Amino acid sequence: MTKLGITIDVGRCVGCHTCAMGCKMQNNVPMGMLWNRIITEGGENLDSASGEFPNLNKSWRPMACMHCENAPCVKVCPVGATYKAEDGRVLINYDRCIGCRYCMAACPYNARVFNWQKAVRQPDFNYGDAPARPLGVAEKCSMCKERTDVGLEPMCVVVCPAKARKFGDLDDPNSEVSKAIRKKASTRLLEELGTKPQVYYLR
Repeated sequence: MTKLGITIDVGRCVGCHTCAMGCKMQNNVPMGMLWNRIITEGGENLDSASGEFPNLNKSWRPMACMHCENAPCVKVCPVGATYKAEDGRVLINYDRCIGCRYCMAACPYNARVFNWQKAVRQPDFNYGDAPARPLGVAEKCSMCKERTDVGLEPMCVVVCPAKARKFGDLDDPNSEVSKAIRKKASTRLLEELGTKPQVYYLR
């Protein structure tokens, strides 16, 4: 069996948003929507520092779908549009999605966006490898399915200038992600909920 996952070394993340923009272009994400976003830790505003001068700290936490092993979004989808793939990813069959947004309500990571209106893209054409989604469906990270299905890495991993991200099979002890988890202390968000995220944050 395969269980695809990602590690993110937050000590290396510089908050440049390159992963978010690379994801947007690769996956044909319209204006006003992001599948991958960067949260500023500590401060109240984007890219603000925590603490008091001169003792300031600035850090970021990239956020997207956690591809949970025990995914609540899969359990609540009334039509089976959100499903757990054989390779461990949580994916959406956009042709089956009825736009009820139960998956969005169930996700504790706020990892989805919704196609409320006709997509606006700048420049005004489809870009990347992912097909355009229909109006009125939930969207999210697929770990760049179109790339990884042919043996390539997700675009967020490829474009990260700080090399903070790794991608691979969590069930393979010799994969880059497994080695990274063994090498550094890791955490998963909201582990107490039992969702078993397949995205690990390293420090």
